[in-house]
Amino acid sequence: MTNPVTQIPAANSEQALAHFQAMFSFETDCWDTHFALQQAEPGFVLLDVRNEALFQQGHIKGAVHLPYGKIVEGKMQQWPQETLFVVYCAGPHCNGAAKAAVRLAQIGRSVKLMAGGITGWLDEGFELEAG
Repeated sequence: MTNPVTQIPAANSEQALAHFQAMFSFETDCWDTHFALQQAEPGFVLLDVRNEALFQQGHIKGAVHLPYGKIVEGKMQQWPQETLFVVYCAGPHCNGAAKAAVRLAQIGRSVKLMAGGITGWLDEGFELEAG
């Protein structure tokens, strides 16, 4: 008997491996981001791409506030070309981080999306910094 899960067969192991390994090139999660931020040199710049009011309400400590609409080549020149950016927004219901990732990729910058955004961060039990 088929259902919405089994109606389309799963990919073979080789295809699944390639797909899931590739995902790590495009995104990271809140737990790994939190762990990296505890290091002296996390290896990336964390960008909060939400609006000013939401950033002031609460953001991840160490995040740079840069709304996705303001991501332009001239603004990004303050960081070396090889800088990796990790972007986040409100959560899975928000596409601001994906818009930021597109803008960064369009200007030739390395980028990963932090899956879950603020919602995921709080779900993990991590704190936000206000102001």
